Amino acid sequence: MALLAVRARRPTPPSGAAIGYSRRMTTLFIDADACPVTREAITVARSRGLSVMLVADSTQNLSKFVRPGVEAVQVTTGRDSADFAIVERLSPGDVVVTQDIGVAAMAIGRGAGAISPRGRIFYKATIDIELEVRHAEQRHRRAGGRTGGPSPFRDEDREHFTEQLERLIDQGAH
Repeated sequence: MALLAVRARRPTPPSGAAIGYSRRMTTLFIDADACPVTREAITVARSRGLSVMLVADSTQNLSKFVRPGVEAVQVTTGRDSADFAIVERLSPGDVVVTQDIGVAAMAIGRGAGAISPRGRIFYKATIDIELEVRHAEQRHRRAGGRTGGPSPFRDEDREHFTEQLERLIDQGAH
């Protein structure tokens, strides 16, 4: 599960903005538990002068990413411990990169943006239905059904993520 968030100052977006920020992003959070785009996210954030916070459980080695402007937070090993550590630190205008729709929903609920490692931006207008689909798939699997897993992560996914993250930051995450 991977998560990333960014903060920076910006004017209030026009009314009707998809996510509804009240200020610019200032910190980029990364759910660094198995995030395939950590380096790309840090590169984008640093190119725009944004700070980065990596959050992962204690099984991850985050020291290789720490440098000026990049902070690492290690949490205890446990289900969703990194997710909740990120959500509790979010402020309106932050952006989170995560594979977890639940984390994306909580981020949006706190006025932050969310993007997946494949570059899919999560929106307030559609997050509820995405949560319903996730729940239905979980019920199906618990009943013995099978659902297809994600396709292999490709270079095209990495490029799409970078383009979308840049877009999200440049447009004020709306």
